[in-house]
Amino acid sequence: MYNNQSVIEFVVVGFASIAPYHTLLFIVFLFLYIIITSGNGITFVVIVLNDRLHIPMYLFIGALSIVEICIVTTVYPTTFTLFLKGRANISLHFCLLQMYAFDAFLITENFLLSIMAYDRYLAVCMALRYHSIMTSKLCKIFICLCWLLGMLSPLAMISMVYRLPFCGPNEIEHLFCDSSPLLTLACANSNLDVTMDLTVTSFSIILNSIITVIIYTNILVTIFKMKTSEERRKAFSTCLSHLLMSLFFYGSAAFMYMNLQSTYSPAYDLAASIHHSVFTPLLSPLVYSFRNKEIKNFLKKQLLPKTLLIRRLNKTLGNKC
Repeated sequence: MYNNQSVIEFVVVGFASIAPYHTLLFIVFLFLYIIITSGNGITFVVIVLNDRLHIPMYLFIGALSIVEICIVTTVYPTTFTLFLKGRANISLHFCLLQMYAFDAFLITENFLLSIMAYDRYLAVCMALRYHSIMTSKLCKIFICLCWLLGMLSPLAMISMVYRLPFCGPNEIEHLFCDSSPLLTLACANSNLDVTMDLTVTSFSIILNSIITVIIYTNILVTIFKMKTSEERRKAFSTCLSHLLMSLFFYGSAAFMYMNLQSTYSPAYDLAASIHHSVFTPLLSPLVYSFRNKEIKNFLKKQLLPKTLLIRRLNKTLGNKC
């Protein structure tokens, strides 16, 4: 067991290939952060405020929105500091905390997407029994279970990384503190920790992707057996948003996390970090919210009267002046 760490602070230095563009990247990432948090935040608030949306499908979407906000809020402060100053100093304990939180939220999202696939399976394949099976109580139990599994899964890996000695270079070539670049700085053989990291991330993602594929295979078989094109269209429309999200998340994430430590490359890690901290959180509100009639109608009812009122007040004040 290792416990004498001479390095107590790390420096996140980013990637040499993007160093000349730090100012531009800060503006882009700040804009993305505002869009991601606003989009997912609006989705969550609309679901909470609209009683008609207090049903399992929207409760899952609301939970997913919170996870996306947590992911970007976990990593973006370090990334912002890096882009502004060219480097971001981070203590060992905060580095481990950031690494734990990032992995925990990703695993939570992973399980949520799998449970949402099961929800869509019930809605399409067992439509008559859907409301008796997927009750609000069961939905909340599933959501809590996803969060619990997400929070517990990275603990073993984090505890093992904490026991590793860090006595040499302390520069992390990444946008934030992540497990892969951190393990390359350890002074001892970290093969066991690499295996643990691979198991925690890849296994859960691949397992849930297989489950999702099986579920959607059954859904597609059921859809093709439907008698009319209208029934098939409605059934497919019910699953389309989640199917797009699942294809994007599992299709690329499973491939990215199959990367072993022996083939670690900064460019590979950059692609993985951008995928998880930019594209997936940005895609979520676009797919689930702004395409959804219930959410759009609620926003129109809430915002349109206020917009008209502001215009009338402005017009009245303008006439008086």
